[in-house]
Amino acid sequence: MVRAEHVISWMKALRQVFRANKEYLTQLDAAIGDADHGINLDRGFNAVWDELEKTRPGEISSILKAAAMTLIKTVGGASGPLYGTFFLRASSACADKTELGAAALVAIWAAGLEGVRQRGKAALNDKTMVDALTPAVTAMQQALENGGDLGAILAQGAAAAEAGMQNTIPLQARKGRASYLGPRSIGHQDPGATSSYLLIQTAANVWGKERSA
Repeated sequence: MVRAEHVISWMKALRQVFRANKEYLTQLDAAIGDADHGINLDRGFNAVWDELEKTRPGEISSILKAAAMTLIKTVGGASGPLYGTFFLRASSACADKTELGAAALVAIWAAGLEGVRQRGKAALNDKTMVDALTPAVTAMQQALENGGDLGAILAQGAAAAEAGMQNTIPLQARKGRASYLGPRSIGHQDPGATSSYLLIQTAANVWGKERSA
C-alpha cells in the first residue's frame, strides 16, 4: 500500500530529481521551446516542498492538492497548469482514500493523464507529455489486469513512459511552442515527455524502496 508518508517522500524525491535534471531539461527545451522547462520545474517542486513543510497535510489527497495549487501558482508557461491539473485530478481520484492499493494507484495516474489531455488539448503523437503518460497508464492498467503488485505496476509504467519519451524524437510537434517550428522540431526529444517519465520513474524508485524496507 502507498500511504501519505510515501507520497510525501515522492514529493521530496521529485524536488531532488528536478534539481538534478534542471540543466538537462532546459537544454532539451532550448532546442524546441523557451529554454525554461528545467528551471520552471526546479522552482516549482522547491515551492511544493516548502508548502508541504509549512502545512504538513496528513492525507494523500491533501498532499496532491497542495502540490497542484503550488505548481499552478509558481510555475510559468504550460508546465504549471499541466502538472497542476495532473495532481489536482489525481487528488480528486483518491479523495476518500487513506492508502492506495494497486487499483487506486492506477486510477490516480489515469485521472491525472485525462486532466492533462483535457487541459492541453493534446493527443498521442503530438510530441508532448501525453506521449509518455499515455503508454505509462496503458502499461499500468495491463499490469493490474494481469495481477501485478504495486512494484510491477510502477516498473512497467516507468518503462513504458521511457519508451514513449524516446518515441517523441522522430515526431513533429503539433502542440505548444515547439509546433511553431514545424519540421524543425523533428529529431528532438520532448522535454515535457522527459519530465513526465521522471515523474513516474521517481514514484517507482521511491515507493518500491519504501514498501520493501
